[in-house]
Amino acid sequence: MVRTAAAVWLAVTVTSACGRGTAPPPADDAGGVRHAVEQPAAARPRIVFLGDSLTAGYGLDAREAYPSLIAARLRAAGLEFEVVNAGVSGDTSAGGLSRIDWSLDGDVRVLVVALGGNDALRGLGTAELERNLSRIIERARGRGARVILAGMEAPPNMGPAYTSAFRAVYRDLASRHDVAFIPFLLDGVAGNATLNQADGIHPNAAGAKRVADLVWPHVERAAREAAQHD
Repeated sequence: MVRTAAAVWLAVTVTSACGRGTAPPPADDAGGVRHAVEQPAAARPRIVFLGDSLTAGYGLDAREAYPSLIAARLRAAGLEFEVVNAGVSGDTSAGGLSRIDWSLDGDVRVLVVALGGNDALRGLGTAELERNLSRIIERARGRGARVILAGMEAPPNMGPAYTSAFRAVYRDLASRHDVAFIPFLLDGVAGNATLNQADGIHPNAAGAKRVADLVWPHVERAAREAAQHD
């Protein structure tokens, strides 16, 4: 079950993250952001992944992060897009909102929004999370981009009222804005030691592949729709 796995993963996350602070970006990051997972090509339309360390590929080679894996699948499928990894380790929904205009630079056709895990770890209000994510979606839609919203789960120690309200933010936003929705980015990965790094928080290479498997159908569908409207 997603909720059971999420509870295990987030319990570990709370213990680890509170003990050592925000994780640093991977060594091959430039300030926590990989501007693209493949050679930029200004003429091509873009697919942007806006997220935190889970998206940035913390602890992984750049080629192992799930946006890179999806870029390879797009190429294999003959879908010509420049894939941009706009993941920043430790970022919150507010951080994502603060850089959304940069992230939407160029011909962005699809935006994958995978933020909120750090909001939960810091116990930030769900109203703030909702407001930030809603503005991100609105700005992306305002520029004609298709949006895929990936949900996260709040730590169980925050109490049932908070965890329920946190989960509902994503569901309600997806319904209100009529965007593609992935209820939990780490579904099938959270709580599985064989799919996570030693910190118990971040997916290892096998875990990142599992995340890519989850996200890929949504990205493929959006990419094909975008290509048909050229």
